[in-house]
Amino acid sequence: MNKYITIINKRTYISLLIAIAVLFVSFTFEFSYDIDLTLLSIAIIFPLVFNIRGSFRRREKALEHLSQFRSSLKTLSYYFICAPGLTEEDKEEAARILVEISDKTMVHLEENEHTTKNLDESINKVFLFVTSKDTLISKGLKDKIWKYLNDLHESIENLHAINTHRTPVSLKAYCEFFIYIFPLIYAPAILFRVGMDADKWVTIFIVLFSEFILISLYNIQDQMEYPFDNVGLDDIHLSMFKIDR
Repeated sequence: MNKYITIINKRTYISLLIAIAVLFVSFTFEFSYDIDLTLLSIAIIFPLVFNIRGSFRRREKALEHLSQFRSSLKTLSYYFICAPGLTEEDKEEAARILVEISDKTMVHLEENEHTTKNLDESINKVFLFVTSKDTLISKGLKDKIWKYLNDLHESIENLHAINTHRTPVSLKAYCEFFIYIFPLIYAPAILFRVGMDADKWVTIFIVLFSEFILISLYNIQDQMEYPFDNVGLDDIHLSMFKIDR
């Protein structure tokens, strides 16, 4: 049952309260008018769908970069394990560094950190480790390690960019504002079409249900826009992309 109520938050209650207030005023003063409701699709539906599609694409790109992130870590671990010149202690040290990178990256994404300083320091340990074992690792193997270290850097930078740069803030604010004022336009128009003599519950249901749909879609988009915080049904399970899952 919890999965069905994750989209309900304070925005839901605010929007429904506004709708109820507008309905009360419209019924009390018999206020209604005729208006082309297709204007609402241009003002609300189109930008809302645009935002949802943008958030979904960001989520899909995040999955691609997470896959690249884990594959780079695993490949680096294989190279260190197969390096004939490294001792068992060296290989264990390399494995600890890679696990540290994996864990810190997951924490970085979950906590929505805006600086990568700590993460960069952990990644730099790979470079320091390889350079300190310069005579024990062949040139060909080092070239392969640098290649996958570059892929690791690239995937982390892409994930950081996705996590810190959202869909256009102004467009989100625009959508939220028009969803809140939606009942001011929609309720009198529905009341005009249904008629003052019709059962009031018909008008109330139509307006409240329409408002609930719009604000729920907005909430879904807002949750999908933060795919790493474990809030929402569509969030990415970061534990699946750890090196030691």
